[in-house]
Amino acid sequence: MNTAWHAQETDEAIEHLKSTTDGLTSEESRVRLARDGHNEFTATKGKSPFMMFLDQFKDFMIVILIGAALVAGATGEWVDAIAILSIILINAVIGFVQEYRAEEAIAALKAMAAPNALVLRDGKRSTLPASDLVQGDVVLLEAGAIIPADLRLLDTAALKVDESALTGESFPVDKGVETLAAETVVADRDNMGFKGTVVTYGRGRGLVVETAMNTEFGKIAQMLQEGEEAKTPLQKSLEVFGKRLALIVLALCGIFFGVGVFSGQPLLEMLLTAVSLAVAAIPEALPALVTVALALGARKLVQQNALIRKLPAVETLGSVTYICTDKTGTLTMNSMEVDTVYVAGKVIRAKDFEASEATENSHDPFLLAMALCNDADMDSNGEAAGDPTETALLVFAAAHGHAKLELEKTHPRVAEIPFDSDRKRMTTFHRRPDGSVFSVTKGAVEALQADETILAASNDLAVNGLRTIGVAIREWDALPENLDASAEEDLDLLGVVGLLDPPRAEAAEAVRTSQAAGIHVVMITGDHPGTAGNIARRLGILDEDGVVMTGSELSALTPEEFAAQVEDIRVYARVAPEQKLKIIQALQDRGHYVAMTGDGVNDAPALRRADIGVAMGITGTDVAKEAAHLILLDDNFSTIVNAIREGRRVFDNILKFLKYIVTSNSGELWTMFLAPLIGLPIPLLPIHILWINVVTDGLPGLALAAEPPEPGIMDRPPRDPKDSVFAGGMGIHIVWVGLLMGLVTIASQWLFLHDNDVHWQTMVFTILCLSQLGHAVA
Repeated sequence: MNTAWHAQETDEAIEHLKSTTDGLTSEESRVRLARDGHNEFTATKGKSPFMMFLDQFKDFMIVILIGAALVAGATGEWVDAIAILSIILINAVIGFVQEYRAEEAIAALKAMAAPNALVLRDGKRSTLPASDLVQGDVVLLEAGAIIPADLRLLDTAALKVDESALTGESFPVDKGVETLAAETVVADRDNMGFKGTVVTYGRGRGLVVETAMNTEFGKIAQMLQEGEEAKTPLQKSLEVFGKRLALIVLALCGIFFGVGVFSGQPLLEMLLTAVSLAVAAIPEALPALVTVALALGARKLVQQNALIRKLPAVETLGSVTYICTDKTGTLTMNSMEVDTVYVAGKVIRAKDFEASEATENSHDPFLLAMALCNDADMDSNGEAAGDPTETALLVFAAAHGHAKLELEKTHPRVAEIPFDSDRKRMTTFHRRPDGSVFSVTKGAVEALQADETILAASNDLAVNGLRTIGVAIREWDALPENLDASAEEDLDLLGVVGLLDPPRAEAAEAVRTSQAAGIHVVMITGDHPGTAGNIARRLGILDEDGVVMTGSELSALTPEEFAAQVEDIRVYARVAPEQKLKIIQALQDRGHYVAMTGDGVNDAPALRRADIGVAMGITGTDVAKEAAHLILLDDNFSTIVNAIREGRRVFDNILKFLKYIVTSNSGELWTMFLAPLIGLPIPLLPIHILWINVVTDGLPGLALAAEPPEPGIMDRPPRDPKDSVFAGGMGIHIVWVGLLMGLVTIASQWLFLHDNDVHWQTMVFTILCLSQLGHAVA
């Protein structure tokens, strides 16, 4: 277990690692590197590629197909034998590639690591490969840097870090050095810097406390290697079907062979009949037709901006009962926006701000302060660059006639007090055209001498999941000599801004469509509970009186307690990566098929474990894409609904030709089984049965695979995951229609034999073929 570094004082952590504030010596770092290894992700030693490939032949259905190929070869039908073996080989290659994908996800995770790091070695600044970092090194952080290892921060200056890929937090996190409680979750460890996250603002210095697989990203890499992908509904059903079919075929062949030999029939003739029964029962074309149907569905999905990476995922979409979706970048835009303001004693939604009294004055100091007390910039095309929070304020002010570029010409900045995480505010000083000086300050509302009324309004915004920032102004006779905290007193608080990562416009409709189709939508995020609840209510995921479960509350539940609640919870917040796995597994244990969407590294283990993992194509990390089954090329949540519609169509069509093929084989089985029992000759040879299957399975199966969707396909609930593929009367249909085919065929055999027609076997062959084709039309 890793040490709780966030709960240690900085001096204590340095002492623990036998380091100094000036870092390690070169000699000591070499010793530690030799002892602990490089700061790189490593793959656990698993099965060799050869063993992975051999594992693809363990399935019962595959064993049956191998038997069919051997039978075809034994009867001299080498073309059929080669065709069947080719089908087996193609399926084995596809399965092997899917199993090998985990290593690609690890490779993508490695690529996220910083290539170089700025460190103190021998008391001097030096740049070296991040892979050479060891515990005890001191790393220097600057804006734009990728943090190269897990760090206990030693000092910070307005340091902000984008941790969205790791925690799902939509805002850059303000970092400090204060010691935290041991039980503090990863998303709230503000005194830590995590490997693979990005510094967006300020600077800092941190002590390397964990490297390689012991980092938070390393733990995710470990989960990716340990996690197993769930089988699709069809794979599970066909596995059961294959086992039962094998037992039935062996039993029938054994019984028939034994009865025949016991009654004095020639041994070779009975062996040939038993082989014919086995061939009649085996649906050789089924795996190939399933693959073709999935490929056709995948091709259509690409046209709808859904890229299928693993073919079985197409039919899994049709059985999804839960969509567990990340919030940031999936349901939301992954960008900051002013949502609500409190100004002049009124709470005003951003969309209604134009009509408010606050904008009657074109030189509204509230908007002026938002634009000027800002380090972000906007070009002539209206594109803003900088910290997401500051760009949101800049865009809002510009949209209401207060463009920073123009204002700075008449109100130039003459001094500033930069943001500091201790003061929680920043101040800029400006000179007007008449020579007068004023300062504008923005920061945490409680740090701006707000009265109780404003504090209450700010708290109301925060409870609704908005990030609040106060904006204040102060007039000066002249520029103050001391630019310190005293210059941020006696402020006139102008108002409060509530910011939000806004929901996607199309997401609400997609949620409604999913719910109408009987699919439950669940939000799982590392973000703040208030923010998660706000977005979920806006999108219709959560009722007004619905509750949000946090990661800490989830941890406090026993597996049994959580299992009893999991189907009723719609929003999880402040969730760790391993808890996402826990949620998915709990739903799967309850018999559900779960789609998990996400874009960050923290989503990758859950994407891999879900029945269908859905990664974002534009904002998604390479790690998430490699772990996923499906990639949304447009990052549009509504595309998932379209994909589910197509998945249902594909699954319906697979059931159609499964029904058709197995019924046809049932007719062949009844024909071959019943005729000798009533004293008739063996109707057909194994070569005849194989040829019938070639003629009647392939093209009709392809036609059924291309069928359009049934009416109201998204107005019905998902197929019950517990149902067999033969549920809904299919099993009975297969038996009685197959029996009808067999009786008609045997009757024709008796009729033509009775007339001494030498072509009786040709007629049996023809009637059995045509009855199967007639069934396809029906």
